[in-house]
Amino acid sequence: MSENKAQNSIVRPPIVVVLGHVDHGKTTLLDYIRKTNVVAKEAGGITQSTGAYEIIHVPHESQINADSDADKHGLNISENQRSNQRKSAAKRITFIDTPGHEAFSKMRQRGANAADLGILVVAADEGVKPQTKEAIQVLLESKTPFIVAINKIDKNNADVEKVKGDLAQAGVLVEGFGGNISWQAISAKKGDGVDELLDLILLAAELEDLKYDPSARASGFVIESKMDSRRGLTVFGIVKDGILKVGDEIATQNAVGKIKILETFLGERVNQLEPSAPALILGFESLPQTGEEFYSGKVDIAELAARSIAQRAESLPAVEETAGTLINIVLKADVSGSLEVFSEIIKAMPEIRIITEGIGDIIDSDIKNAAGSKAVVAAFKSKVTKSAEALAKTQGIKIISSEIIYDLVKKIEEELKELRAPLEKNELKVLAVFGKKGNRQIIGGRVEMGEFKKNLSVDILRSEKDAGRGRIINIQKGKEDAPVVVAGEECGLLFESETMVNVGDKLIY
Repeated sequence: MSENKAQNSIVRPPIVVVLGHVDHGKTTLLDYIRKTNVVAKEAGGITQSTGAYEIIHVPHESQINADSDADKHGLNISENQRSNQRKSAAKRITFIDTPGHEAFSKMRQRGANAADLGILVVAADEGVKPQTKEAIQVLLESKTPFIVAINKIDKNNADVEKVKGDLAQAGVLVEGFGGNISWQAISAKKGDGVDELLDLILLAAELEDLKYDPSARASGFVIESKMDSRRGLTVFGIVKDGILKVGDEIATQNAVGKIKILETFLGERVNQLEPSAPALILGFESLPQTGEEFYSGKVDIAELAARSIAQRAESLPAVEETAGTLINIVLKADVSGSLEVFSEIIKAMPEIRIITEGIGDIIDSDIKNAAGSKAVVAAFKSKVTKSAEALAKTQGIKIISSEIIYDLVKKIEEELKELRAPLEKNELKVLAVFGKKGNRQIIGGRVEMGEFKKNLSVDILRSEKDAGRGRIINIQKGKEDAPVVVAGEECGLLFESETMVNVGDKLIY
């Protein structure tokens, strides 16, 4: 940082990411802190998109010091004066609420990269779990300082010391257990220890010396973006440097625009926002991607376009990846972050090819895209317009939807299973042909799937195409007749068919 910049620097509030295993109490903790019922808004009680919230906390130390100093000097301080002193000691903290289910690891990682500090929530009755280890890895890899919150201490089977031991085995050494990572025992449900946890956050923020330059170009991170049917393209982000103002040009690597409306996370319209404020931004011409950095000022559109084209080219699937496709899918989700995660899960399924993907409601064009490629529409938290629903019925397009992502994946897997079932046949690969007499051949082969017996009628496949049909007269394993041969076993066959069988052909039924 230059000398001028250092002189202009102003302390900014910490941006804190909350991580941990599903059901260990992250949402309950944030719910208690901000006094709103997040759980009721989330299907299945699981947070499924990343949001940011700002709170104001009065550190206990500041309050105690203000009161004790006044008492020390014999000053008779009124309640109003005490209240003003406490307000001046109040500190802002921004929380990034990240999903806890394993399907959302990418969003969770981006949350940590955008944050200054982390809270690792671990349940006192369960200890370190798979997503706890994943969260630890994210925090360590992103070099994010963090505090451990050992939650659910009100449970009868809570064991704080065991949790410390589990953490040590996972590479996290807390204070008093051989390390220097701060920790706090809490009950997010009752609120016990939560104020002390917030004090630790503010103390850690002081040590990190978090500052911003008000004269710098405003910048920050996109937390979420979506198409709102009422307001159009809406982007939710966090400012990290500079001051973001209405009227500013704004850009990410994949989107540009001019800020028309700025709102706080509470929905209050403002003309500007300082770090580390969560911001609702209206004015983008297209939707930026979750996790992208945004910045204000003049935009080099040519450079942004070149980057975007290069990224899209890299993401196109290779031809060989779709060779075994059983099902084409049109993906839809309510917001960009969820779509990205949903898309990553589907791309990991080799038998599925994504035709198009988008955010918002399922509309006519989605059904037309599906009809053109005989695809299924898979939707996460996206509603179907009436006209699209009617079109889907007339076109015979199946729509699979759910508000729980792993239920949706399960439905897609069931669809795949139905499509795969006719292909799961008994299969024998021809390895050798020993001779032919009339319509009969002696062939050697290996059973790849299922089982084979004599007197079976089978199809002959050549280069995955139907080449004819025949009958197994006899089967031998070794030099003995065999009643049945199963997958993995080699055998000799006396085979009868009008089609001459070649090495490499497959017999199936």
